[in-house]
Parts: sequence; structure tokens; C-alpha cells
Amino acid sequence: MTITYEWRGDFTDDETDHLHAECFGHPPLGAEWRARLLGHSLGWVCARRDGVLVGFVNLAWDGGAHAFVLDTMVTAPERGAGVGAALVAEAARGARAAGCAWLHVDHEPELTAFYLGACGFKPTSAGLLAL
Repeated sequence: MTITYEWRGDFTDDETDHLHAECFGHPPLGAEWRARLLGHSLGWVCARRDGVLVGFVNLAWDGGAHAFVLDTMVTAPERGAGVGAALVAEAARGARAAGCAWLHVDHEPELTAFYLGACGFKPTSAGLLAL
């Protein structure tokens, strides 16, 4: 079956929490995803195969020109098939439609080929302060 991608698609806290746990290697935390995203996000993209959430990405923003990719997640059986890049591309369309001029991403070094290659981001200098 085909994977569908939906900007600001419907999701449950439970399915998103379980996907996050799988993708980031921790037990489900019981996170309240809907409240968090509604309070802080420009939008998100849900990827579904046969109604099952197989991918997700969140876009935080500054309320103006800048959006930020967070929590790109693809379930293990779908990895390497372009699902992550399609999620980010749909998120970029949503950010562009909302009037954003820039889409930022911070990532671990092992994801450089994905974000700079498959998703088309350009390298930049950035800073990080651990709090």
C-alpha cells in the first residue's frame, strides 16, 4: 500500500509516543504530544501506511520567518525508502505556505548524509549551549 503524508495530520499521543520511543531508543514516556505541538509548533507531518503511523516530523517556529525541524521519526521497516525525506519535504511545503523563509535543522553527525543529501539542506555554522 501507498504511504500518505498529511500536514498537520491527526495523531494520538500514544502512537506518537511509541514511534518516538522506537526511533530514539527509550521506553514510551506517556508524553502529551498533542498539547506540546499545539502550544509550540507551526505544524507537523504524519506518514501513514494502511492507517498506521509510520513516520512523523515536527516543525517548531519563531512565529515569523524561521521554522525548525524536530523529531524526524520513521519506523524501522520503512527506513531507507525515502519516507524521512518525504516527511521533511512536506514539512518544508507547510512552512513555505505559512510564510517562513528559512527551515533549520540540527542533527547528529551520522545524519549528515540524510539532511544535506536526501533533504537538500546546506551546511551552516551553528552554536549550542547545554543547559
